[in-house]
Amino acid sequence: MPIFQYTVSDATGNVRTGTSEAESEEILTRRLQEQGFRVTTIKKTGKTKGTTSGTGFGRVKLRDVAIFCRQFSTMIDAGVSLVRTLDVLGEQTQNPKLRRIIKEVQVEVEGGSTLSKAMSKYPAVFNNLFIGLIRAGEVGGVLEESLQRLAHFLEKDMELRRKVKSALTYPTIVVIVAVLIVLGLTTFIVPKFIDLFKDLGVKELPWMTQVLVDFSNFLKSKWYIGLLIIFLVWFSIKMLGRTRPGRRFIDRFKISWIPVFSKLIHKVTLARFARTLSTLLSAGVPILQAMETVAGAVGNVIVSDAIMAARARIREGERIKDPLEKSRLFPPMVVHMISIGEESGSLDHMLTKVADFYEGEVDAQLQSLTAAIEPIMIVFLGFCVGFIVIALFMPLIQVVSNLSGGGGGE
Repeated sequence: MPIFQYTVSDATGNVRTGTSEAESEEILTRRLQEQGFRVTTIKKTGKTKGTTSGTGFGRVKLRDVAIFCRQFSTMIDAGVSLVRTLDVLGEQTQNPKLRRIIKEVQVEVEGGSTLSKAMSKYPAVFNNLFIGLIRAGEVGGVLEESLQRLAHFLEKDMELRRKVKSALTYPTIVVIVAVLIVLGLTTFIVPKFIDLFKDLGVKELPWMTQVLVDFSNFLKSKWYIGLLIIFLVWFSIKMLGRTRPGRRFIDRFKISWIPVFSKLIHKVTLARFARTLSTLLSAGVPILQAMETVAGAVGNVIVSDAIMAARARIREGERIKDPLEKSRLFPPMVVHMISIGEESGSLDHMLTKVADFYEGEVDAQLQSLTAAIEPIMIVFLGFCVGFIVIALFMPLIQVVSNLSGGGGGE
């Protein structure tokens, strides 16, 4: 998570400077304003909290963290001391980077630091959700329950990601194969046919053949322009995503304007929102802190802004359902379930039901999407290869027709 350097002024006009960790500049701005400060400047330092220790090559995957949590909760529940648990997990963890981090956390805990404080120095591995649940477990004396909730949450999140990735694997492979086949045919086969057409004295090529020939010549002589265009498009999208308006445009595009996939992405975002908020509330995390953590975890700026706006309204005494309903990003079913949860005092339970529902919806839509994409991809691949084959043989058919016509005239 990035660290920002800020300058603010209080109600008396005194100027203060400092640094703080936050998901984004906008979230930190709201946080400072809620504390009564007037924000003058906020600048990203380019540093990430916790990167000075425990770093190294490789990365810690979500699966590694989920296994760590499950083993951690089991050992704590069995009555093993915290330091001993960290020592054992540090020895048996397969990921070398996570092993180093666990050992460093163990050293800090032995030195008197709390587990949440020690883990908060490694936000690349232990995010705000993780730290919030650990802190809630420490305060309530139910660390093993917090770890179990966290392990369950990570496993659910990992399962959701796996389903989405597996659904996209097949079409991705087909597109790559189609591109490789087209590049191979146009680079190595088409030039040989071009020489053959010249030998046969073909002067005017059919339009399909001419398009294919022009594309082949482009790949042979100006291939670098194609690579440059691809790089510029990728670079432009990446730079656009680093700006606040650009990030909003991209995230709005994701959940609103992509045929078929927008609904899927929106449902994934809603499932993550409900699951994360439910996990935090069930662990006893205060609603305002939970909403801020959720805003940084949903992975979409548009939805994140709606959550932070709802958080501000809740802080003023409103119910959670009203601002969410006004945002029009949360379907009526979600709003009604949240309303029932508020009235009955079981908001975390209702959010769990919402998360289960949308995870089921995502699963069903992914299966339908996979079934629909398979024939579409086959047709697409057949069209690419068929276009090339027809384009190459049309001049040959024309030559044979001319020879047959000429022979009949004699």
